[in-house]
Amino acid sequence: MRGRLLYPIRFREVEPTRLLSFCSLPLSYHKPRSFSSASVSPLLPTMGSKRKKPDTPLMTPETSIEEHPISSRLSDAPRRSGRLLDRGGQALKPQSAEYLKIVMQAEPSQAREELGRLIGKDGAEVALSGLQEMEDRLRDEVKRQKLAIKESEVKSNGLEKEYAALIPRPIKSQPDILPAKNETAGTKKNGVRRKQDKQDTRHDDIEEGRQPLDGDDAGPAFDENETNIIKQEGARPPPVNSEYLPLPWKGRLGYACLNTYLRNGNPPVFSSRTCRISSIIEHRHPLQDPSQPEHPTKNRPDKEQPAEIERGQKYVEALGLANARDIVKMLRWNDKYGIKFMRLSSEMFPFASHEEYGYKLAPFASEVLADAGKVAGELGHRLTTHPGQFTQLGSPRTEVVRNAIRDLEYHNEMLSLLRLPEQQDKDAVMILHMGGVFGDKAATLDRFRANYGLLSDEIKARLVLENDDVSWTVHDLLPICEELNIPFVLDFHHHNIMFDKDMIREGTKDIMELYPRIKATWDRKGITQKMHYSEPCPEAVTPRQRRKHRPRVMMLPPCPDTMDLMIEAKDKEQAVFELMRTFRLPGWDTFNDVIPYERDDENRPPPKIPKKKQRKKKGKNDDEGEGIVDDPRPRPMVPEAELGMGGPDNRVYWPIGMEEWLRPQKREVKKKRKVDGEDGEE
Repeated sequence: MRGRLLYPIRFREVEPTRLLSFCSLPLSYHKPRSFSSASVSPLLPTMGSKRKKPDTPLMTPETSIEEHPISSRLSDAPRRSGRLLDRGGQALKPQSAEYLKIVMQAEPSQAREELGRLIGKDGAEVALSGLQEMEDRLRDEVKRQKLAIKESEVKSNGLEKEYAALIPRPIKSQPDILPAKNETAGTKKNGVRRKQDKQDTRHDDIEEGRQPLDGDDAGPAFDENETNIIKQEGARPPPVNSEYLPLPWKGRLGYACLNTYLRNGNPPVFSSRTCRISSIIEHRHPLQDPSQPEHPTKNRPDKEQPAEIERGQKYVEALGLANARDIVKMLRWNDKYGIKFMRLSSEMFPFASHEEYGYKLAPFASEVLADAGKVAGELGHRLTTHPGQFTQLGSPRTEVVRNAIRDLEYHNEMLSLLRLPEQQDKDAVMILHMGGVFGDKAATLDRFRANYGLLSDEIKARLVLENDDVSWTVHDLLPICEELNIPFVLDFHHHNIMFDKDMIREGTKDIMELYPRIKATWDRKGITQKMHYSEPCPEAVTPRQRRKHRPRVMMLPPCPDTMDLMIEAKDKEQAVFELMRTFRLPGWDTFNDVIPYERDDENRPPPKIPKKKQRKKKGKNDDEGEGIVDDPRPRPMVPEAELGMGGPDNRVYWPIGMEEWLRPQKREVKKKRKVDGEDGEE
């Protein structure tokens, strides 16, 4: 027995009359909750909880089973209760009303005994068999109803709101939808706005974990549509790529935000520690023991103590300072292995640009950032930032524009406090996407022009625009960059997904004709040009699938050999190492492969080696019978400056898919095999 049908046959929990009356219910009274017909709701019986007995019984004692109103709906077929047999094999006769009244008024234990005597063991088995048959018929009916709903596409407009959510419908998350041939990206068609036009979700939605809604595009998507998209995209013209390779390489290769080798070290080194707003509010209270450091369970903030805003502010500022201090280690690590270009994390100072919980970086972070900038200046390292996709100056919503300007001010302050040398300070740019289209590209560009004029001169000096893989092509953004004197960043990966098919072909060859115009946008401001490069995964076919970056790139783009090239790949610095090894770029011989699960640049305690005992052999001394393995000698201490730097052999490269080699190997506990005859099992 499955489902709810187990409920009424538990004799110890159901009243006798309720059991008998339930067996007499017609099939229409057992319709499942997943039915979408509007006629289901008035027929659904109201069943009480298992332990709560209603004051009014379903069948009064004065009414016999034959006279019950529900029984009048039954067909001429014999009732389930009429098929019960006594122990002698004779059919049970309906009991009188007086007898049922006595059973109902009796104590629960006596009622169970009377019911058991009335039905008997054989009768109970017959009742269960009847209920099983009823369940089988019900399941067949449910399948038939679902099939009818699917074929006729029954809609739930006539249902009440509480039942509308119960209708079964096919669901597919984030479908791939291709525009019609005569429809450009980002335009409206039949009143439906494309998903990429709704990227102006506020920061509050991200903090609360809400995903942007798709509006009218959130309807069901079927496999037929996906199959057509794969066929259509698979049949697109092959890309036309250039044969040029920028060799010998004289530029700088870089990666974004995170160093995988340092992040997996002990202690970990990274610059994106963050928290939740609830944590800031919680840390406004003092610790349970202020004399001891904070502990996740033993020493937490005491919410019974009075809260102070300054205390919570110091907590979030401490996270930002820890992030900024780790930049120095990352810069020195990069320089050791020939990397001179890195993007700083926008999450370095959590919630610094928030409307309510935001804060200025000066003066508390001025000294730490200046120290990092000094190291970057000495090593000739270029640093940039990339505000998030919700920083949109072309949005029609005032609050989104206000949040965007505040976010740009935060990034500008962070770069300014680095106190970099003049040219490196110019090269410390902020890359921005245009964002959504909002139904009209021309109107979006007009709003961008107006809001760009509201920015300070310091922000304008750092702001650059980049083409994306959703809405804005190179031909869309290059004219406005030339008009407003904004440098333009070419992203090869985005260009191969989103480009103007009437003016250019997919690939790297045709885009080279625009190189002079793109470079001119940088030269006018005296900023060193940069480009972005990444590759889609090999199995990707549709535009949505191709947006995902490959863990490591296999080729160099046909860019000038002096370019600052940002490699946007999942494996971060390892993707740069892969290019170095493939094309023998400067620095390719400075690193070696890691030893799986071992690192010589950390002060971890040596693993404990269990002692092994050997069996005694005849004719030998007792002392020779025990073989004890001595503890290994402690490793030499690694100086703090050498922690995480690769050790004496510079072992910092891990093969594709083997990031787990950077961490200690997990202990595998082997289960002991049970000996034959032990506890009766093998």
